[in-house]
Amino acid sequence: MTIKSLIRTIPDYPKPGVQFRDITTLLKDADGLRQVVDALVERYADANIDKVVGIESRGFIVGAAVAYKLGVGFVPVRKKGKLPGDVLGHDYALEYGTDRVEIHSDAICPDETVLLLDDLIATGGTAEAAAVLIEKLGGQVLECAFIVGLPDLGGQQRLQALGYKTFTLCEFEGE
Repeated sequence: MTIKSLIRTIPDYPKPGVQFRDITTLLKDADGLRQVVDALVERYADANIDKVVGIESRGFIVGAAVAYKLGVGFVPVRKKGKLPGDVLGHDYALEYGTDRVEIHSDAICPDETVLLLDDLIATGGTAEAAAVLIEKLGGQVLECAFIVGLPDLGGQQRLQALGYKTFTLCEFEGE
């Protein structure tokens, strides 16, 4: 089985017209989960990464496993108000309004090399906000990696236009 074939599509979720790419079917498959973690670990094994940053919430699942296998620390980026202690936050635009993500202010040290990881890249707003937070703390984003890319929504292009390298394990284009 391929990674892509293990991802379920749920039509009209969370609203009509959206084709939701559900990775829970991939995660529950032991071989599929292993394929994802192994592919990411292989890609970054020699990259001298200091930290893996995972975006809430599915980015935590794979991000922590990849950090463990690489022998580096894991840092969560969470929605507003979910982290205890001193945080640094960044607002980003949604279709209707704004949202905010936060990171602990001591999570990244200056000049650390960071892999930013999430389950899916759509429009790129959340990933961009997380990358901004990493850089505000002095970290360097090596790459923004995702299990699923949705190229039709422009997120990878958005991140690349801002100077970030991106990588996806599979894509759902025009589907």
